[in-house]
Amino acid sequence: MKGHERDYTSTGQPPWKSPLAFSLLLHGALILVALVGWHWTTPSEELPPRSIAATLVVQQPQAPQPEAVPQPDPEDVRRRQEEQRREAERKAAEAERQRAEAERQRREQERQAAAERERQRQAQAREAARLKAEAEARELARQKAEEEERRQQEEARAAEAERRRREAEERARREREEQERQAAEERRREQERQLREQQLKALAEQADREREQARRRQAEAAAAARAHEQQMLSDRDKYHLLIKQRLNQAWYRPPSATEGMVARLRITLLPNGELASVQLIQGSGNTAFDNSALSAVRSISRYPLPDDRDTFERYFRQFTIEFTPQELR
Repeated sequence: MKGHERDYTSTGQPPWKSPLAFSLLLHGALILVALVGWHWTTPSEELPPRSIAATLVVQQPQAPQPEAVPQPDPEDVRRRQEEQRREAERKAAEAERQRAEAERQRREQERQAAAERERQRQAQAREAARLKAEAEARELARQKAEEEERRQQEEARAAEAERRRREAEERARREREEQERQAAEERRREQERQLREQQLKALAEQADREREQARRRQAEAAAAARAHEQQMLSDRDKYHLLIKQRLNQAWYRPPSATEGMVARLRITLLPNGELASVQLIQGSGNTAFDNSALSAVRSISRYPLPDDRDTFERYFRQFTIEFTPQELR
């Protein structure tokens, strides 16, 4: 019910205007038409004519006998009713398919709209990041230029003062400072180079570790999926057998059952094991035999089901079973 409430909220339609309600009304109308048509075409019973013995005295011309009104063949009536029922089911299935297609298209449009919004958001974020990086780069370049200008001005004033005071000593000091600066710069560059190499090595090792972890996770996931699939198949066979045993215990085979009869039923279950619906999809040709199979299915209050929801959805949400006089298949 919660899934239907979400549909009503998103479409803004009242429940009685939903595609599901329309489909149910269409089913009911078609079944009513089929029942009324069956009532109209049922042949009425006629009393046999009384026999009268008479002796003709005078020879008279023989009057033409009225032709008997042909009665509809019960087999033709049943066949027409079956065709009407199948046509009603086909129309109902087509209506349900159209509703599902409309819902799928609506969800696809919503998904595409969300993807487009996400793409625009990411593009805006990238553009904002680019503009921010450019602004920061310009600000850093301006600060460096101002700092360099101040440093040059200070060095020029110091150099001029030192030149006037001791020109020779200034030349020696400058040479010494230049050598020390070059050595410090060389050491700094070497340290930066080593740091970059260490960072690149660490990044490569991290990437290798992540690839190995991803490979192990994939292998573990594949193994878990295979194990889960095997467990699902085992549970399917186990609970199919339990269901057949329960049905065999609940089924009373009618005396009219003969070899070769097959009644195929589609069973729909709820996750708690209760019967949601049962439908005769292929009759045996014997009404008593078909009804006994339907009664056996409906008599079980709770069917045995596996605990795993995936196994239930794949194998037990809806399945078919065949009733024959010898066994269930």
